[in-house]
Amino acid sequence: MLIAAACCPCPPLLVPEVAAGAAAELDALRAACTDAIGVLAASRPDRLMVLGPAEQEGRGPHPQGAVGSFRGFGVDKDVRLGAVDTALEGARTLPLSLTVGAWLLGLTDWSGTPVEGLGVGEPLPTARCLEVGRELAAGAGRVALLVMGDGTACRTHKAPGYFDERAQAFDEAAARALGAADLNAVAALDPELAFDLQASGRACWQVLAGAAQGADLSGQLLHEDAPYGVGYYVATWS
Repeated sequence: MLIAAACCPCPPLLVPEVAAGAAAELDALRAACTDAIGVLAASRPDRLMVLGPAEQEGRGPHPQGAVGSFRGFGVDKDVRLGAVDTALEGARTLPLSLTVGAWLLGLTDWSGTPVEGLGVGEPLPTARCLEVGRELAAGAGRVALLVMGDGTACRTHKAPGYFDERAQAFDEAAARALGAADLNAVAALDPELAFDLQASGRACWQVLAGAAQGADLSGQLLHEDAPYGVGYYVATWS
């Protein structure tokens, strides 16, 4: 049964060491993410699942203790999923979204709570996303989800995906749906439009919508902004 969820964006710039001199620019976003993680911790789940968009090699389950790295950004920093410090033979490296999620979780004490990851492919159809969510929530015990994913990357001419006039409306609709924990509105987000606008969070948000069916959770939007032309929003469901 799903008892709580937090939605956070996953830019590596959330990590101050990666952002370096630009770290202060995302202080408000960082603070909102920290508050969202606090909501998850306060729910005292029996298990926590971190979802995040992933390329082919990072899709599927990632066990507690799996390691992610920011070395690709010139920072000698590794993080581990959950409060396990033993090496895992054969565990894959976490995709970037789950690496950022593991870093966020590291700001809170999760000892005693099993933490696992799931890399979600962006092309996953809505119906399958909802099905995956229902399967996650149907597992044993009280489940909480940390859902990583960005909005559109097309809000300005300097954005990674350049400017697209449809991007702001998509971000506003997604932020409104997540802030209200509106399952139908989240499920209605158009996968093809999300792909065109490079909204990496769409599939993960729809997995959350599936997991929340019947849970009667209330939502709160903690932060909404588009620095660097990318939509970032933070929301909690509890």
